[in-house]
Amino acid sequence: MADPEVADTDESWSVSDSVEKFASPYVSLRIDTIVDPAGDEHARAVVQPNGAIGVLALDDDDRLLLVQQYRHPVGKFLLEIPAGTLDVAGEKPLDAAVRELAEEADIVAERWESVLHLLATPGYSSEGWQVFSASGLSAVPEADRTDREAEEAAMVQWWLPFDQAVDAVLAGRITDSMTVAAILAVQVQRTR
Repeated sequence: MADPEVADTDESWSVSDSVEKFASPYVSLRIDTIVDPAGDEHARAVVQPNGAIGVLALDDDDRLLLVQQYRHPVGKFLLEIPAGTLDVAGEKPLDAAVRELAEEADIVAERWESVLHLLATPGYSSEGWQVFSASGLSAVPEADRTDREAEEAAMVQWWLPFDQAVDAVLAGRITDSMTVAAILAVQVQRTR
């Protein structure tokens, strides 16, 4: 049986070689040669995005804010919590969450709380995510709203009762992994 305090550890295998294959302000790709405990070497692709945040925003009627956005890699419009990358130099995750909620949903919040930390796809990516809950919501004044471009220009905002959001996750109607994890984490917190 595992110790009740079992957790991820910060141990790593040594790297004998690392070659950058692609770099941009948003994401980079390198090929590392890792050395296992037996001394054998293995090539591994490592995708390095900047990291991201998500915002689980609940209004006073316990409705969850979702945005519907086109995601080209999967060719679908996905229902997601407002989210974005850590693409402003030196910006703290909470500041990015505040910015993204205002940019994607024209909403500001009075109260913020960290909900969970995730690793997106640790088999090939170093990207980490932090999800915050936001409450005490109000609208961004019309004059201060962000002009949305590209996929965000067609973004639609939806309010869904939280219980129905949980049902949508369990029925497979919401599949974005950060959104699913955030909704289920809050559901578990509510039942403890």
